[in-house]
Amino acid sequence: MSIQTAEQYEANEQYELAFEEYKKEHEKRPNDLSITERLGHLAMMLNKKDEAADYYTQILEKDMTNTLCYEQLMDIYVDTDKYKYYIYRGNLHSVEHKLEQAINDYKKALNHAESERDIVMTRFTLANLYDQTGNTTKAIDEFLKTLEYEDNHEEVFLKLADLYIKEDMLSSAIDVLERAQKRFDTDNIRENLAKLYLRNNQPDMAKDLTKDDLLKIKCMLESGEKDDAYKKLCEIEFIYKNNPEYYALRAQYYYIQEEYDKALEYVEKYNELNRNSALVYQMRALIYENKNDDYNAHLNWGKFNLVRGNKDIAVNEFLNAFQLKEDDVDLMNTLAVLLEETGDKNHAVEFWERIAKAEPTNKKALEKLADFRENLGDYRAEADYLEKLYELDKRNALVIRRLAQVYEKIKNKPDAVEFYKKYLELAKGAQDYEKIRQKLQKLEHTELVQEDEGLLDKIMRFFNKENL
Repeated sequence: MSIQTAEQYEANEQYELAFEEYKKEHEKRPNDLSITERLGHLAMMLNKKDEAADYYTQILEKDMTNTLCYEQLMDIYVDTDKYKYYIYRGNLHSVEHKLEQAINDYKKALNHAESERDIVMTRFTLANLYDQTGNTTKAIDEFLKTLEYEDNHEEVFLKLADLYIKEDMLSSAIDVLERAQKRFDTDNIRENLAKLYLRNNQPDMAKDLTKDDLLKIKCMLESGEKDDAYKKLCEIEFIYKNNPEYYALRAQYYYIQEEYDKALEYVEKYNELNRNSALVYQMRALIYENKNDDYNAHLNWGKFNLVRGNKDIAVNEFLNAFQLKEDDVDLMNTLAVLLEETGDKNHAVEFWERIAKAEPTNKKALEKLADFRENLGDYRAEADYLEKLYELDKRNALVIRRLAQVYEKIKNKPDAVEFYKKYLELAKGAQDYEKIRQKLQKLEHTELVQEDEGLLDKIMRFFNKENL
């Protein structure tokens, strides 16, 4: 007997025989979801709803995104078990990212929950859904209600503690995990509680609780036990040589010892293993502050805030650094880009101009300045920057086309014709080739008497007249 036999029975509408045959195959291949799905389908056809539910549940254990299973389970329980019906409908809505509908389904399921286990599970899921939708207050409320029952898990306490931390309620988070320790006292609870003690300036309590070598050393450093911390760092160096947190602790030790160059050395070792971490920039900034190196301190505080997404603060720090070192082109470039991103385009242009002055061959700066002048309608200045770009790369078709266009705008027919021709020589096969060719042909037979004025030219002429 085989799958082919089962399929033949099914094709002949011998569904009972097909069902039994698929069950034999399922025993041999329990992870074959296609067989499990056939069994669920046939069980529904034969009105064996309990068995159908079992098979669809097996599929969901391996594929929680299978919407068909949720729909079938809803059909099975719609008239017989409202709790399960709403649970599966809520799961379906969650999979479909319809979280508000899922919340409503779980609230309805809660009204039909009878066992303590079902109540806890439903409230736990509701709390997570509230958290996902940004309703932290309701999420906390659901977790607190869950704690009223004995039949819950340490994960409930950990999740609730995380929410309190998110709301900057550290003492409440500590209280929750202290309650959890009394009930579960697992390594996971103890380590998370130790981290919170340390965060709450209680390093001695954290040190007594943790089994983590690195966290224990951090507690020693925070408690002023520098010598013991250093001795422990030396003992475990071989074990943790590939762990960036080890090097952060070495840096912290030398920082406390006011050996700032040594501290920077270990910050760099940390950075080699954990690139672009906000902690790297924070440690550097603090060290440079103590070295009275204001430029590097501001520079690293800027990078720290940039990594954390605080662009406005980063700009201020970079501007402070720039006041101390006005020839740093990399810093100018960073400021120009950031100022553009924060909407301060005029200020950004000042830095693009500084960059172009410091590095006359900087193509990006020239392009930005050409774009800015074009937006102002200052076509003559735009042409100046485009000419500089052309001198740097005489085969750049885009620059050549822009030059031709801007010369046409200011009625400089000879140069417009020349650059349109250059473009056609380089851009054979380009989508706009025929369009440009026709434009050139028309331009060659058009008399351009005087140069057109750009927007900026017109404004300046207007104000000059007013002042006469």
